[in-house]
Amino acid sequence: MDIAFFITIFFIGLIGSFISGMVGIGGSIVKYPMLLYIPPMMGLAAFSAHEVSGISAVQVFFATIGGVWAYRKGGYLNTTLIAYMGVSILFGSIIGGFGSKLMSENGINVVYGLLALTAAIMMFIPKKRTDDIPFNEVNFNKWLAAALAFVIGAGAGIVGAAGAFLLVPVMLVVLKIPTRVTIASSLAITFISSIGSTIGKLTTGQVEYLPALIMVAASLIASPLGVMVGKKVNTKILQWVLAGLILATAVKIWVDIM
Repeated sequence: MDIAFFITIFFIGLIGSFISGMVGIGGSIVKYPMLLYIPPMMGLAAFSAHEVSGISAVQVFFATIGGVWAYRKGGYLNTTLIAYMGVSILFGSIIGGFGSKLMSENGINVVYGLLALTAAIMMFIPKKRTDDIPFNEVNFNKWLAAALAFVIGAGAGIVGAAGAFLLVPVMLVVLKIPTRVTIASSLAITFISSIGSTIGKLTTGQVEYLPALIMVAASLIASPLGVMVGKKVNTKILQWVLAGLILATAVKIWVDIM
């Protein structure tokens, strides 16, 4: 691996992890297309979809640790929400992580495109105002949350994501969770999900270890910084940033698939 390749992968990790900490996602919605497209655009070696999904899975695991640690104080983490959605998404992501080995490169990209398109549509659905609800009075349908988390986990496990880019709009639109609680709790749920997808990718030989380690180092630096910024930014701005990222990624993936 030459120095240009090292620097490129490191900066992809920094940018994606900073955004992930700021808006409460694992970062795969940003890093998947960046890893897929940026290295070959710069004349460097290209990763396959299987390799990108494997690197993403490992990186998300460590990025979310940093994000959750930064949110451990302040009352934003809803333990009931994390428990119901975390257990379900873990089982789903294990199934998806193992099953992805049987899929074609284009099949993985199609699943990613469907997840991103669904998330983009949901982010632009008008949301009931919930940010005024006290954090200790947040209520939601527990079994609906668990069922949705399982489905998200299965799809996310296939593409090496942890599903936060779909978890966040589901929590905001369907479960009606306040934005700050959504961002913090989704990072914790994403961490649990990433355990399943990482196990699936590692045991089926889909991880390039050196690029994954570079991404991990970048994520441990940038994710907590993103959290610090996210705590100070208006929640509406955070929602629009995430919506824009998801929409742009969905458009790019589908243009390439078509």
